[in-house]
Amino acid sequence: MTTILNVLSVLGGLAMFLYGMALMSEGLQKSAGDRLRAFMARMTSNAFKRVLTGTVVTCLVQSSSATTIMVVSFVNAGLLTLGNAIGVIMGANIGTTLTAWITSLGFSVNIALFAVPMMAFGYLMHSSKKNGLKNMGQFLMGFAVMYVGLTFMKDCSNAILGQYQTGMMSFFGSINGFGFGSILLFLIAGAVLTIVLQASSATMAITMLLAASGLIDFQLAVAMVLGENIGTTITANIAAAVANTSAKRAARAHTIFNVIGVVWVLALFGPIVKLICVIMEALNFYNPVEASHQLAVIANSGTPASPETVEMYKNSLLYGIAMLHTLFNVTNTLILIWFTPLIEKAVVWLVKEPKGETEVFRLKYISGGPLSTAELSISEAQQEITHFAEICRNGFGYLREAVNEQNPEKFDVLNDKLIKYEEITDRIEFEIATYLNEVSKGGVSEEAADKIKSMYKIIGEMESLGDSGEAIGRILKRKNAHGKVFDKSILDRLNKMLDLVQKSYDVMIENLKTDNLTDISNAENAEYNINECRNHLREEHIINIESNSYNYLTGVYYMDVLAELEKIGDFMINISQAAKSKHEN
Repeated sequence: MTTILNVLSVLGGLAMFLYGMALMSEGLQKSAGDRLRAFMARMTSNAFKRVLTGTVVTCLVQSSSATTIMVVSFVNAGLLTLGNAIGVIMGANIGTTLTAWITSLGFSVNIALFAVPMMAFGYLMHSSKKNGLKNMGQFLMGFAVMYVGLTFMKDCSNAILGQYQTGMMSFFGSINGFGFGSILLFLIAGAVLTIVLQASSATMAITMLLAASGLIDFQLAVAMVLGENIGTTITANIAAAVANTSAKRAARAHTIFNVIGVVWVLALFGPIVKLICVIMEALNFYNPVEASHQLAVIANSGTPASPETVEMYKNSLLYGIAMLHTLFNVTNTLILIWFTPLIEKAVVWLVKEPKGETEVFRLKYISGGPLSTAELSISEAQQEITHFAEICRNGFGYLREAVNEQNPEKFDVLNDKLIKYEEITDRIEFEIATYLNEVSKGGVSEEAADKIKSMYKIIGEMESLGDSGEAIGRILKRKNAHGKVFDKSILDRLNKMLDLVQKSYDVMIENLKTDNLTDISNAENAEYNINECRNHLREEHIINIESNSYNYLTGVYYMDVLAELEKIGDFMINISQAAKSKHEN
């Protein structure tokens, strides 16, 4: 019964560790979401800045997977080029080495003593009404939960080891006798464990736990670390599986980068292990290989040793693992950064551009749902909304042709397109709204929530643009059914109105593309011109009806089309106002 409880406690500790990491990362991303987006989007002008960006962001969010998914989503949203993304991913691998050092510190220092009081402060901050304090409180609670979980894992695994020490030593000893085969076996184990847990930091903690317990030696721990570097690429590939082609290529680049690194380290495995030993001895620690051997002897034979000596052995081993992780990622980046263009060519060759990629009704950026954390998915939604606006403008082009088309058969073809575009706008509005709903479930900040509300307003108005296009098609179809024709004078007047609406479309898209939109006078002027034109044409219409310039029923259809065009102008000024509101929130 005690054993079962200890095993469950280890699993519970692992769950706390993973949850704490997620909570800490989410708190930081909520606190600095917009700044992280801006930092990542701008700091990519050269290779050094790209690597630095990936390093800094990963150090902040404490997850290379989060950074890599962020990069994939930015590529998906068109905010980063593939070449820039590869540099940021390389930096993310360097940034994740900080996690290894923090984890090793958690084994050597009883941080749990400070973690519980930290949780109290975190809870008080999280209870604040100020978003900044609330998010930092979430970060502190996550940090505390992570280390409490790590302490549970360490203490309960020691209890299990004390009870089943002989059997466990025998098991690990049996799979340690295959030479280089054992290295490959533990490399695969590290990769699989990372894929299952979806967190390289958790695999790192388990690796250190096994090494500190004397169950595996330093070389096998190194193999697990290498496997973890392969396993961590799977998360981004899963995220990119339903994304666009560029995002898939960014994820593959991450895999290629890490696999190449693992291959050359395996080829130089012996010398690299010796190099780590030399570095650790130069820093006044024990040789990690010798330290792991001594810990195994102590655990297996019960050889007495002072607690200070055992602690020094463990620290030497744990810091040696963290040193290897750091050296591997830094060196791999310094080597492969020069081959970024070749990696880019390789992934372009591996991931082909599918046919139909530019099909008009296909979502370009968010067709697979949220790719990143809630706070960082908003950029993708904005890109998709701009794409939606461009689709609406394309539909308006067919509307313009339909108004001017006198041939009934050609008109029917154009009217079918208007009906199709109305269906397209319905579907795109639904898909974007579904996406925004999923993003909202991730626990967004109040600022992000306000932006999402504005986005709902924008896509609702865009859907109405499609409705108006179809409505004008119905009006024109009834006109044709009654044998009525718009003569040149009516078409000239309608084309003046169509020109103004076209200008309003261009202004709307320009505003949607503008960062930090504060001035929408261009949209207000466009809407004013549409209203003035409508008023002028109405007055002209009354005069023309009185003078019998055209048939009364023809005039009715003419005024109905004019009214729908004016409504389109209203929808577009509403969109610009919502876009301004989104940036003001």
